[in-house]
Amino acid sequence: MESAVAHNISPMLAATIAAVKKVAREEVMPRYLKVAHERKTDGSLFTQADIAAQNALRKELTAIRDCPLLGEEMKDDEHLELWKRGNEGIWCVDPIDGTSNFVNGIPYFAVSVALLQNQWPVLGVVYDPVAEEAFYAERGCGAYLNGVELPIHECSLTLREAIAEVDFKRLPGPLRSALAEKPPFASQRNFGAATLEWCYVAAGRFNLYLHGGQKLWDYAAGSLILSEAGGQMATFDSDDFWSGDTWKRSVIAGLQPSLFAEWKSWVRARL
Repeated sequence: MESAVAHNISPMLAATIAAVKKVAREEVMPRYLKVAHERKTDGSLFTQADIAAQNALRKELTAIRDCPLLGEEMKDDEHLELWKRGNEGIWCVDPIDGTSNFVNGIPYFAVSVALLQNQWPVLGVVYDPVAEEAFYAERGCGAYLNGVELPIHECSLTLREAIAEVDFKRLPGPLRSALAEKPPFASQRNFGAATLEWCYVAAGRFNLYLHGGQKLWDYAAGSLILSEAGGQMATFDSDDFWSGDTWKRSVIAGLQPSLFAEWKSWVRARL
């Protein structure tokens, strides 16, 4: 595929892509399969690679635009305080999304960065350093993968023919049971890195997406990339995806409008 700088993107986006790749190259990949891990109070994994990458991202990104950085590896009270005063601009980062994959040698994880203004993403980059795939978007300017406009391919499918990315463990019981007993789609995946899952829908690799509860850094960049690729999204409760709880936001999403509408109706009827 083409280089990310081979087409017309803004200097800020180009600098952000370069910064994310630099951090992945210098702080993340040298620690792949070589770093010990611990568990946070919520049971999720984190490593020194997460901390090192977040610190490096803070240095790189604030040099591009001097505004606060909200990262996954911060305390909850810090997240809330930064979110409240982030109207003039805030960087939102997940230094390694898919830490469990990273720790266990599963090559599906990413570095995710979004710039938000007025609590709304205006720029997003999700970088898979194993595949060397950079997904990125700016509001109103389309979405790309390594210089190729997204989606890479579009298929006109019925719900029965679709491939769905579904995170089962956070779904309400009745919906989880319905999906297990009689799924409406052809096939299901769950790869364990939400930021990349958004991008795979934007690329047309998955047709449908379902998640029971994501935090801001899980969806900030990916939702912009999917939106700019022409996709649609909602929560369990609202057609306005950006309404509701910032720190536990459900996701119903898809690329093809008619397929998304059918998927949304099916899911909501089984909540």
